Amino acid sequence: MTGGHPKGLQVLFYTEMWERFSYYGMRAILVLYMTKALGFDVAKASGFYGNFTGLAYLMPLAGGYIADRWWGNRRSILVGGMIMALGQFLMFVGASFHDNPAVSIPMLWAGLGVIVCGTGLFKANISSMVGSLYAPDDRRKDSAFTIFYMGINIGAFLAPLVAGGLGDTGDPSDFRWGFLSAAIGMTTGTVIFQMFKDRYVVDAQGRPLGLPPSHRTADHADGGNQGPLQREDWERVAVIFILSFFVIFFWMAFEQAGASLTVFADRQTERDLGGWTVPASWFQSINAVAIVLFAPVFAWLWQALGKRRLDPSTPVKMSLGFVFLGLGYLVIAFGVKGLDPAVKVSMMWLVGLYLLHTFGELCLSPIGLAAVSRLSPPRFASLMMGVWYLASAAANKLAGVLSGFYPEAGKPAPVLLGYRITGLHEFFVIFVFLSAAAGVVLFLLARPISRWSHGRA
Repeated sequence: MTGGHPKGLQVLFYTEMWERFSYYGMRAILVLYMTKALGFDVAKASGFYGNFTGLAYLMPLAGGYIADRWWGNRRSILVGGMIMALGQFLMFVGASFHDNPAVSIPMLWAGLGVIVCGTGLFKANISSMVGSLYAPDDRRKDSAFTIFYMGINIGAFLAPLVAGGLGDTGDPSDFRWGFLSAAIGMTTGTVIFQMFKDRYVVDAQGRPLGLPPSHRTADHADGGNQGPLQREDWERVAVIFILSFFVIFFWMAFEQAGASLTVFADRQTERDLGGWTVPASWFQSINAVAIVLFAPVFAWLWQALGKRRLDPSTPVKMSLGFVFLGLGYLVIAFGVKGLDPAVKVSMMWLVGLYLLHTFGELCLSPIGLAAVSRLSPPRFASLMMGVWYLASAAANKLAGVLSGFYPEAGKPAPVLLGYRITGLHEFFVIFVFLSAAAGVVLFLLARPISRWSHGRA
């Protein structure tokens, strides 16, 4: 799996796999829990979903600062993992009393809030440690982050199957078992990291990674460069902010998976297979299993192109990601065009959308993570990774807002900036145009972005 890469990549791979199992397991059933067990409508559930996921990606900015300034990556990951496990357990307790709003609603907010805090400490720090396993200019980083992405998506594949299979059964009281499985997964990932970090999570010179600043020598802390940032450094930081801005548009469309697309799977997708009904939450596993299958293909492709000096720049790869994202929504928009609301569509339309979105994700997300790792000034590596996740925070909040425009029978047609959404076709077309516009602009800016990156993007 990680031939030619440091063994520390395996430790981070499995740690992140279980953390993502925890997060995506909870996410797979969150909107369904709020609509089916707590009685929220789609707009209200989507709003809370967007607030939660947005904050979950906002807090890594604070977590990265805490690690760079005081704790280091190791302590931040350990504490963050324990906090997230506690949050998932609170969700389990709240779901155990789903029919008592005086208990279930406060426990919902408490659980989500605790998970947000833990994610802030965990997320940016484990991602920045992947890049720190390698020398600054090591071109293996793109393939390393693609392999790391496989770990993320093995967890994301298993999570809806386990948490959704246990929780999304038609009995509202069963949602608690889905949340409990997420708590167990987070605990497992934290234990793996604690057991193997000292032996394997080291840099290219064999020195331990993620120590608090007070435990590092000047040479160890910043590659021998602790002076003020130079113009070249600031230009690279500017590239991180530019790329982060564009990924807002990608994730606000992509993250409909946990909101409007889950509602679509539940209400407008034919899910019966020989007398058995496929849980709506299971469709979120399509993207993850496709990542696991196709990530090695993309990793090989980038390495093969690199050997021939044909490897596209980071912004070009990311603009290609927008193409696949828009095509996915074009497929589903075509599938529902002129559809009677009472008629359900074949599940193959959703399968096609998720497959195209997978290709888009592989062109954008691991490539962007690797670019942030290469572009960041070493002593601000975790903070810059937090900036990258700040874009995801804004995107997830906006994803919840846009999901709230999902048309529901018996309710007035929602209007977005003068655009009347009379049906599902009009709703999905929004994301086709958003993806196309962002992708074209990013492609046009590829050359100046590459120039400002000084060969690192």
